[in-house]
Amino acid sequence: MYEELLAQAPLFQDLSRRELAWLGDACREREYAPGDVLVRQGGGGVGLFILTSGSVRITARQENGEGAEREIGVVGSGAVVGERALLEDGPSAASVTAVEASRTLVLRTWDFEVTLREYPDLAIHLLTILSQRLHEAHASLRGDDEEDRR
Repeated sequence: MYEELLAQAPLFQDLSRRELAWLGDACREREYAPGDVLVRQGGGGVGLFILTSGSVRITARQENGEGAEREIGVVGSGAVVGERALLEDGPSAASVTAVEASRTLVLRTWDFEVTLREYPDLAIHLLTILSQRLHEAHASLRGDDEEDRR
């Protein structure tokens, strides 16, 4: 039911329709009023949010949580927020607050973990995707490109 929305998330774009359906079963729709906080900086990562309508503001303070809050950006329908929370167990790097009435599709971290345990093939496929991305990032840092590898 949520396969097309989940495929918008960079982490999931290479998954099969079946794998996306497994994840879709774990998703929930949520509504937020203006000013509602979806994610609070420094708090535990909630999970992945895909905005289906409305907009949210992403803000952050310095790592120590002090100083002025700076706006990272405002994103709207179709945006994916919180992908990293699915993979890392740590505090959120930014706050996300609804600017206007917003609807999201939410894949909570704990539901994602349950799904991976239930469908180990999905976990293996995601590991392959992450490994490839890590390899590409390292190549980019070294300045490698396709021409150099030939």
